[in-house]
Amino acid sequence: MTENAIEITGLRKTYAATKRTDAKDALNGVDLNVPRGSIFGLLGPNGAGKSTLINILAGLVTKSAGTVKIWGFDQDENPRQSRAAIGIMPQEPNLDPFFTPRGSLDVQAGLYGVPKSQRRTDELLELTGLTDKANAYARSLSGGMRRRLLLGKALVHSPQILVLDEPTAGVDIELRNLLWQNVRRLNDEGMTIILTTHYLEEAEQMCDQIAIINHGSVIANDTTSNLLSQLDAKTLVITPDAPTTLPVLPNAVTGQLRENGTLAFTYKTSQTRADDVLDVIKSAGISIKDVRTEDPDLEDVFLDLTRS
Repeated sequence: MTENAIEITGLRKTYAATKRTDAKDALNGVDLNVPRGSIFGLLGPNGAGKSTLINILAGLVTKSAGTVKIWGFDQDENPRQSRAAIGIMPQEPNLDPFFTPRGSLDVQAGLYGVPKSQRRTDELLELTGLTDKANAYARSLSGGMRRRLLLGKALVHSPQILVLDEPTAGVDIELRNLLWQNVRRLNDEGMTIILTTHYLEEAEQMCDQIAIINHGSVIANDTTSNLLSQLDAKTLVITPDAPTTLPVLPNAVTGQLRENGTLAFTYKTSQTRADDVLDVIKSAGISIKDVRTEDPDLEDVFLDLTRS
């Protein structure tokens, strides 16, 4: 067995032309490895190819070319084993409104061939906080409860890999915190997690490694800390003693007067020193009450890489 939970080589997907649309290349030769035991972020703008990639992993979309290995099993040579190794929590709820949470989990387990004696229905109901709703019809569940049930369904066959597709889109803070507690617990137990999200702050906090896809190609794939260090930029935030305006700045420095009255000066650390910025501020007669620095966050890196 390899050290990677997923190995993707030369993956391509082309959607054929229709009467209304031209042929479209959704994935253009993607090479991607997901380390075992990691929380791996898969990010990209809308239409970048993330959903196509996830649907190929789930066996819902047929690839045009390339190889996909899930937990060491080639998707073409061992389709049953590769699908059994992965669980998908989809972005959109796909629940039968007339099934109860208990019924939904039992049916899902049956579809994966899990014997009744080995089913974890009660355990998963407790994990997702649905024990008291175990026998309520799914149509009566709140949106947050339906999301939790989707997580339970993804786990019924005890997969080694869990894919979370926009799991916190439109959910409240309480549910979001519960979800991340469960994700960290599952990861601590050895499960590999793949996360797609538009909440970049979440990805920055949760993920060990992040790949960014744009126009069907992987444009970045590194540890979160290495990605954050890519931008050669820093922001110096000044709180003046009295209200003031921005001073005249050299070309290498940009300034912003924020709503709270602070002055933010952004510069490239390879070109400008913090002392140089402070000298400009002092020369303008601005008395400094407080000073702090801000480093780039994942949103800055994401926007920089996907700008084209």
